[in-house]
Amino acid sequence: MDNTADSLLSEGKLLPVMEEFYTLQGEGFNTGQAAYFIRIGGCDVGCSWCDIRESWDARLYPPVNTDEVIARAVQYPAKAVVITGGEPLNYNLGYLSQGLRKRGIKIFIETSGSQPLSGTPDWICLSPKKNSPPLDDFFLKADELKVIIRDADDFIWAEENMKKVRMGCRLYLQPEWSQRNTTMPLIISYIKQNPRWVISLQSHKYMRIP
Repeated sequence: MDNTADSLLSEGKLLPVMEEFYTLQGEGFNTGQAAYFIRIGGCDVGCSWCDIRESWDARLYPPVNTDEVIARAVQYPAKAVVITGGEPLNYNLGYLSQGLRKRGIKIFIETSGSQPLSGTPDWICLSPKKNSPPLDDFFLKADELKVIIRDADDFIWAEENMKKVRMGCRLYLQPEWSQRNTTMPLIISYIKQNPRWVISLQSHKYMRIP
């Protein structure tokens, strides 16, 4: 990549977008709502159970013009965009955020919190990962805490993170998809005993939509 492209990438005017699609939000607080998804390539977290491993290597996704991404997003009826990854905050999202907001689009971001926040999202879904924990200031910014449960030890991790988020942050436990038949009963039982938590299901997978 030449110096001009490097500069545009650092300014957020180019982004390594892996894919874009219009669908229904499948997880967490905004489940069921229509939104345009922008998935940015590149991840420094690398969860062993990740179901989108192809998103990890940003080099596979040549940077595209952010203005063109914005133009595609505004074509759809739902005025909502979900920015996800990979880990989208590996990149400067200020320019994308500004362009969407000028066009009346609400911005939802899904992040591990491992990198500083850029842009001005309307909703932050924080999904903390043990191998690259969130930066401390993310806990007070999160609107939603979504913890993936693969085994019983993950409940301890969930409680550790719950103690750090601000009052009013929505709390979700979500079964890791490949272990859902094992972890679902555990999560149901846990929430019955700890009702401040709510279950999040990957409903888009049940509906067989993106």
